[in-house]
Amino acid sequence: MIGQHWAVEMLQQHIRSGQVRHAYLLCGPQGVGRRSLALRYAQALNCPQPLEAGVPCGECRTCRQIEAMQQADLHVVQAEIEGGVLKVENIRDLQHALTLTPYESNYRVALLLRFEEANDSTQNALLKTLEEPNSRVIILATAENEEKLLPTIVSRCEILHLRPAPLDELSSALQQRGVAAEQAELLAHVSGGRPGAALRMVDDPQLLETRAQYLNELLDLMQSPLRDRFAFAERVSKYKSGERRETKEDLRAMLETWLSFWRDVLLIASGAHVPLANLDYIEQTGVLAEQLGVRGARRKVKTHQQALERLYYANLRLLIEIVLL
Repeated sequence: MIGQHWAVEMLQQHIRSGQVRHAYLLCGPQGVGRRSLALRYAQALNCPQPLEAGVPCGECRTCRQIEAMQQADLHVVQAEIEGGVLKVENIRDLQHALTLTPYESNYRVALLLRFEEANDSTQNALLKTLEEPNSRVIILATAENEEKLLPTIVSRCEILHLRPAPLDELSSALQQRGVAAEQAELLAHVSGGRPGAALRMVDDPQLLETRAQYLNELLDLMQSPLRDRFAFAERVSKYKSGERRETKEDLRAMLETWLSFWRDVLLIASGAHVPLANLDYIEQTGVLAEQLGVRGARRKVKTHQQALERLYYANLRLLIEIVLL
């Protein structure tokens, strides 16, 4: 776990001291390592031959199955699509499974991913399980932050706040994995110190190429007449092979990339001494920061934040047109 050593040590200590909590809430931005830490903890809890207390072997069948999220006593619950809604039915199915004795492990582990996507009804459905904990059930929930969850849920969990890793530490870790120094520094900045996001770009170079495409399109659109902007909005909002889900996921990636660009512009305009995300576009962000100033840059950031919040409920073409206007 890159940059989360304190959390690893704390969870290991819970196992060694026999003080495992019945529910944990792992908070932090996407890609910071919430799911990875939860899976490692599930391995540490259920590995039949740990190297030592709190240290799973990582090689046995149980560890491999947990890594793939396919182990018999691991129950993964999440909304169908990122930014969607976790349904009450998913929690009720989970509750039935958690009443059963573990099939082959010490604990049944419920992994609730992106639990901030659960509405109030879904969260309330989980309360009974949290209020009447089973000694052989561990609940691991991940969320961006606890403010998006009901206080009654948060108060019944051990909370771990996972933060982005220092950029130099993440860059060094990537170099140890064979990434060239310059590329490692870029990935550390583009990911915002989120190891999961950086490692995904290492494994799939196409992600970095797609990011560059999004940013180049944004720069072109800023110089284009409204006719071309509307044509772009129509093109990117069309469903691909009839799949609304796929289109929304692509638009989310595009808007998040654009938001990171405007955030850089705002940081430069405000004179903030904070690392920028897009080091390879620093010339363009510097020019725009001078042109827009703090107020104009802040307006751009707000527009893109609102678009991301409304993405799964709005008319997609109209949403992109508003952003481009």
